[in-house]
This record gives sequence, C-alpha cells and structure tokens, in this order.
Amino acid sequence: MSLPTNSASGDIRDKLIIGLDVASVEEARSVVLRIGDAGTFYKIGYQLAYAGGFEFARELIGQGKKVFLDLKLHDIGNTVEEGVRSVARLGATFLTVHAYPQTMRSAVAGKVGTDLKILAVTVLTSYDDNDLVEAGYAPVSAAELVARRAGQARDLGIDGIVCAATEAERVRSIVGPDRLIVTPGIRPAGADAGDQKRVVTPAEGIRLGANHLVVARPIVKAADPRAAAEAIVREIAQAS
Repeated sequence: MSLPTNSASGDIRDKLIIGLDVASVEEARSVVLRIGDAGTFYKIGYQLAYAGGFEFARELIGQGKKVFLDLKLHDIGNTVEEGVRSVARLGATFLTVHAYPQTMRSAVAGKVGTDLKILAVTVLTSYDDNDLVEAGYAPVSAAELVARRAGQARDLGIDGIVCAATEAERVRSIVGPDRLIVTPGIRPAGADAGDQKRVVTPAEGIRLGANHLVVARPIVKAADPRAAAEAIVREIAQAS
C-alpha cells in the first residue's frame, strides 16, 4: 500500500509531527534517516535542544524538513520576545510558549514580520486534575484551565494551541476555525501510554479537530520507525 501524501489542505505527512525525544544528535540523525520521506515534520524538545539540537534543527531545515521547537518559553517579557526573534531567524515553523498572558504578548511581538507560528501550551498532557490541585489551581479543573487559557491566547493573537486531544473540540469552539490545534499524548491503539494521562489514538485526534499530532516514542522507539510513521500517516489520512 502506497503512503498517502497530498490532501486538499497540503501534504498529509505534515499533520504528523515526530518527536525526537532522544539523547543525542547522532541518535536523532539516525532516526530521521531510518524514517526517510515518511516524515516531514520533527519536534525538538528540551532533551535534544540542550544536546546540540539547535544546530540539528538547522540541518533538518536545510534538508527541507519542518521543525517544531518545543521550548515552552516562560520568562520576563523582554527575554521571551528576544528569544522568539532568535528562533524565527533559525527558520523553525512552530515554537511553544506557556499560555500566560504576559508571555504570549511578548512572543507575538517577537515573531512580527516572520513566518514563525507561536503555539500556546495550555495544560501539559501529563497533568490531570489532581496535579492541578497539588500546583494550587484548585478548584479549577484541567478542562476549565485549558478553556480559559485558549480564550486568552485567541484574544492575544496566538497562532495555535497545544492541548490534549480530549479538549480539542472545546478549544476549537473557543479559538475558531483558523487557528491551529496541536495535540501531544497521541498513542496508536495498544501502545503504552507512558507518562501521558490524557491520550487518544491518531484517528480520534484528527476527528476531534487537531491539525497536527505529536507522536514520539511509538515511532522513535519502534523496531521499524519508518513503518510506524507510515501507519500513523495512513490512519490520519483515513480520518481526515
């Protein structure tokens, strides 16, 4: 069976963002090589970013790949704004910031005049209501906090939201049809949930309104990463 690539909204492979949650550039490069043209969009988070991942991001971009820098910026306004400007010069497609109003305002200012898209992280998918109680957010639930922050992000001009797919429908009703929804916590049927607490399958994620799905371990740790990526792309195509 051939791999689906194109759809009315562009390359269907771009809907899958492969999380390079590995310890070294050498390991990441090996994974990308094994995946080949089955993968077009890669996420670089803390682990790889601090192990040479920024230079590797340039390498991927030079190969025509898209890069999502999942840095979850949150600092004083000027620091966030200048950090966003640096990421924009790198050529990344997506950058995450935490969905605090001051942080989001600064990120929007930093990306002006560039193609970089800012994604606001509402509530981490490893958090549930008990974690929010422990963090002092009670009596606000995870779903309520996601909705509140999604509304603030919309009003501040953020390009998209990162949220669990289980909240995607509600977020879509808040942010409207034109903003992006990117969902981590995606696991193919039968896969180990790991440290994620609010997970769905790729097909469910698309049906719930996500534009992009982030999948890491089920691909990166698979015996055949290319086959794992291709299977998810096919599932996305069928659900789109």
